[in-house]
Amino acid sequence: MNGLRPIRRHAAAFGRFAGLGSGITLVASAALVPLAQWMPWMAANALTTVASTVVATELHARVSFGHGRPGLAGHLKSAATIALGWLVTSGAVGALAALRPGAGLVPQQTVYLSATALVGIGRYLVLRLAVFTERAPRARASGDVRLREGHRHHHRSEPRELLPTGAIAGLESPV
Repeated sequence: MNGLRPIRRHAAAFGRFAGLGSGITLVASAALVPLAQWMPWMAANALTTVASTVVATELHARVSFGHGRPGLAGHLKSAATIALGWLVTSGAVGALAALRPGAGLVPQQTVYLSATALVGIGRYLVLRLAVFTERAPRARASGDVRLREGHRHHHRSEPRELLPTGAIAGLESPV
């Protein structure tokens, strides 16, 4: 059963990532439609991408990966994955326009959302493996570690579920 624990943990993280990412993408997609009426589509896509990236990075770091605040480095690394994703989604919609000039809103959104889903899988892998990597619980000088409940300290020999320091959204790691 212990071999299944990492699989379940990663599956749960991916589920949170996909749920949050899908919700943020749908909101960005809904904002993209009216923005594209007032400005070029690629500019509207860039604007919604930047706004949704900031929100997504905060939520993924805290909720999906239990990493705490991402900081500037986390935001910049996440932004790099988004920049590549923006090129992919813009390229996909551009290819649709070249292959089917005058394609309507439904085909545009279908291509955009499909490309975004593929980009999302790639982003999950990069963010999980390179940006918001898992941290091992840090032992304190006395051998104690921080626990989920009320930040009490218990000796390691006590059978409690241990979490990495900062694994709870919004908590900063002690210095």
